[in-house]
Amino acid sequence: MSELTLLLLRIGFLVLLWAFVFAVVYSLRADLFGVKVRRMPEPQPAAAAPAAASVPATPAAPVKGGKATTATVSRIVITSGPKAGLELPLGSEPLTIGRSSESGLVIRDDYTSSHHARLLLWGDQWMVQDLDSTNGTWHDGARVSAPMPITVGAPIKVGATTFELRK
Repeated sequence: MSELTLLLLRIGFLVLLWAFVFAVVYSLRADLFGVKVRRMPEPQPAAAAPAAASVPATPAAPVKGGKATTATVSRIVITSGPKAGLELPLGSEPLTIGRSSESGLVIRDDYTSSHHARLLLWGDQWMVQDLDSTNGTWHDGARVSAPMPITVGAPIKVGATTFELRK
């Protein structure tokens, strides 16, 4: 082999080695500091548009005892996993779920990301959002790829933990 070929092979190997080092550093940084979360847009009030006043944009929530059923969801219950039986009251603030101590619900298992998922009240409907987790978030057997409305009583799986929303 000529000296030029050996030099090009050495430089190529060095570039490949540095690319691997940068990939490892990027992965460690994302795991330590988390990934930036995109905020969901605020829902537009129906009264803002003059045409929307005559025709409702979304169907009204079923009424039971004078209250909407989605507004009566008041707690999250962990049904399986390391914290089975734990109940958390829900307010109107978003609840972040993950391994990080900054999360509202901390789940320490090997299958949960630092910032795994988020539950938020959007209008009068609870939504689940996956925060680009490694193993994904599952709602009623379907993988959550975009913010998805939560059905009351349907299982939500984050890592090795399953929970559900209850009234």
